[in-house]
Amino acid sequence: MLKIWGRPSSVNVQKVLWAVRELALPHTNEHVGGQFGGLDTPEYGKMNPNRKVPVIDDGGLILWESNAIVRYLAARYSEGGLWPADVSVRAQADRWMDWTATEWQPAMVPAFLGLIRTPEAQRDAAAIAASAQKANKLGMMLEDALQGRDYIAGSHITMGDIVLGCVAHRWLAMPIERPATPAMSAWYRRLMMRPATQGVLTLPLS
Repeated sequence: MLKIWGRPSSVNVQKVLWAVRELALPHTNEHVGGQFGGLDTPEYGKMNPNRKVPVIDDGGLILWESNAIVRYLAARYSEGGLWPADVSVRAQADRWMDWTATEWQPAMVPAFLGLIRTPEAQRDAAAIAASAQKANKLGMMLEDALQGRDYIAGSHITMGDIVLGCVAHRWLAMPIERPATPAMSAWYRRLMMRPATQGVLTLPLS
């Protein structure tokens, strides 16, 4: 049985939990990281020298890095589904996964940490504002990409929507001013109606 290590409130763990639920894969989830601790043990360090979450064990294959895990699960268990058979469609999903990891998610981290995990008296208002502004600008790139389509790579959900959807969930829930995003909001509602997201993408943020 697939085993997942990671605290369910982590956005990166949520990507994996959502993927395994889309694929109906039997799995267990050991809560580590954050308030659960457990990342500093020799056993965990052997699995993931970065000492971050998530990590999976799938029949003896140990894998870390959330986007790599989602790609692996999609390729192994959902060829033609979450892993598009058309290489050009797959490339679009893949591109947006990388964009999320290198651009959008890092841009919103200072705002998220400041607004969600820092007491109000200790917040750096300038850093939060700069982060929100950058995240909003990047968010509009996604808004433009979703014009006229149901999902990021076309008419069907792919691995790209899972990764993007988890990060969009945070951006849309943070207490910041955002521009109007009708296409993204419709896409997000479509994702949140899927049974696989229930209990995975939760509020309030933590």
